[in-house]
Parts: sequence; structure tokens; C-alpha cells
Amino acid sequence: MRLRILAAAAIAWSLAPPALAGDAGSWPTSVELGNGVDAGLKGLLQYDLNRFTHDRLADGSDRFDDAQTWRRQEFNLYVEKGVFTINAGYDFQANSWVDNYIGLETRAGRFRLGQFKTPVGWEDGNTSTSNVTFMERSLPEQAVHEGRRVGVDWFYQGIPHWLLQVAFFTRHDLNDDAAGETFAGRVVYNPVQEPGEVVHLGLTASRELRDDRTGRIRARPEVNLTPVRLVDTGTLDGVDRLDRQGLEAAWIHGPMLLQGEYLAMQAVRPGLRDFHARGYYVFGTWALTGESRGYKTGSVAGLTPQHPWGALELALRYATLDLDDGAVMGGREHDWTLGLNWYINDHFKLQANVIRAFSDRGNLPLDPTIYAMRVQLNF
Repeated sequence: MRLRILAAAAIAWSLAPPALAGDAGSWPTSVELGNGVDAGLKGLLQYDLNRFTHDRLADGSDRFDDAQTWRRQEFNLYVEKGVFTINAGYDFQANSWVDNYIGLETRAGRFRLGQFKTPVGWEDGNTSTSNVTFMERSLPEQAVHEGRRVGVDWFYQGIPHWLLQVAFFTRHDLNDDAAGETFAGRVVYNPVQEPGEVVHLGLTASRELRDDRTGRIRARPEVNLTPVRLVDTGTLDGVDRLDRQGLEAAWIHGPMLLQGEYLAMQAVRPGLRDFHARGYYVFGTWALTGESRGYKTGSVAGLTPQHPWGALELALRYATLDLDDGAVMGGREHDWTLGLNWYINDHFKLQANVIRAFSDRGNLPLDPTIYAMRVQLNF
């Protein structure tokens, strides 16, 4: 395991010096086509390693398999002209379409038509994948977030200190995963928003009308290279709709960030008992090298290194998810995650996480320790 981790670090370091030697913020990935038209390519490459211990079952077998592979190979082509934007994105690792939309910026707000993330779930719906603090989203985020859907949304920041978002998503998406219409909204209030000093308070909600009358709620133990879920409701029948709610809060104070979110979901089943899922996470980060997190349009950004050798960040998260309700025993889990992030420059980042997971589903308590590492390139 140590050899593979060192090899991954060596790959990242071998790539980093050319970027460090030049201007890391001005890679030539866009061109001006004339008449005010700009076109470009954005990319996100992530290579992960996952290692599991303390996961042995009573029969002597291991519940999890160690793995290392690409987590994402995302590429987005975009064209901009004045107030118009067209974006087309695909993840070659997952073989799935990502953000594909037409956008329009007006005084009345920003409008989008196409496929993009649904808003309930701050880490998933409103934080760039390249800027996530930990390698994977927390337990409640995985369970509650609906993913990307095809629809239309309106995003408005014309009122000082406020952000408003309203969205409607159709029954189908580009990956043929959707199973119903969704209505969603988000409200954010920023009583303080200055460089290095931000207070964020948010509220989100959505209602998904299910065509197939089923639902399933589950989560991985905060790493992605495993199909195993320690908590899982299985298929819920008779589901008329899924209602989701989220409460967001964050405080950026110089090199420190405190962030938390409470998420809940209700599977409404006429004639049957409704199912309720709930969970929350809280985490704190400290930039050891003194940088402050950025913040824009209701989203916390990553660190911009102020030193030639990059920026270092220490992070700690606690997350919990409860999928036991009535006769449905989906299980309970809470995880502690310790993270270290090295922002080598604006494009290269190394992440290391140690996750201590505690779960109890029926008569199968399992408490694995997980070691994970990521090498990331984004442009």
C-alpha cells in the first residue's frame, strides 16, 4: 500500500514542476474566435486509492476490496458570447453525461436550460467537484442528493446579501436515470461577505414525483471505489413522492472554515407507513499556510496557494446517517474523517483521508478503517 501511495505522489510531483515554473493560472485552454466568441476546454482528472482494514466478517472474508483507479475523467467544452453560455460535458470514467446546458445572464438573473445538479445537498449540488474538502461527500449528502437532472432553473442575486434559486426538472435525463418530475428551491443569506470573512446561511427543499412508485436510500462509507454500502434501505415500494430538505451554515474566518448541513428525506407512501431518513455533517478546516477559502455565488471555493510550493490544509469531519424507521431497517452509520490537502498550485492537488466508519445494520455491525488518497489535475 505504501509503495502505491508513494508512486501516486511521485506521479503528481513529476507533473507539478512545469506548472510551478510558469504561471499556473493562465493555461492556454481557451481561444478567442472573434466577434466576441470565446471557446475552451475544462478538464478534471482524479486518480484514487482506497485501502480497507478492520472489515473482516465472521467467516473470515473481507467485506471490502482494496482498489485503485480513476475516479473521474471529466471534460467540458464551452462556448461563450456576451450573456450566452453553452456547455457540454462528459465523464469518460463513469461513461455518463455531466453538465450540459445553455445559460443566459440577464439583469433579472441567470437562466439555465439543460442538465445540471439539483440544489438540495450543498456539497453535491452547489460545490464544484474539484473544490470538495474531502475526497467524497458525507453520508447524508450521498443519501439525499438527487444528482443531475434535465430541467430549467433561475438563479438571482439582485437583492443585497441574498441568493435565490428555483428549478424544475423533467422525467428524463441524459443518462436515463430520472424517474419523475422534481420541483426545487434554494435560499441563501449572507449577513457577512468579505474577503476572508463570510457567514453563510442556507435553506433548500425539493419534491420529486416518482413515476415508478419506488425509492432507495443508501450511502457508501465516504469513499467511492467500492460498491458496498453499510447502510441501505433496499427498494421501498408504493412511493408517491420523495421530499427533501436541507439546512446549510458556514463561517469563513481567515484560514479557518467551519461548515455544517442537516439533511432529511421523506418517502411518502399512500396506504403504507411513510419512511423518514435524516442525517448531518459538520467539519472544520485550517489552512496551515495561512490562505483563506474563496466564496462565490453561494459556494465555498478551494485554496489559492500564496507560496511557491503550494498550500496545506488540515480538515476534520463528523457525519451521521439514520436509515432506521418503522419496519424499514436500513441501518445507522457515523464516520470520522481526517483529511490533509496539498494544493500544489491552481491545477494540481493531493488529498489524503483516513476514515473511521461505525455502522450497525440489523445484526451486522461493521467498523472499518479506510485509507484513501487522490491525485487531482483540473484546468
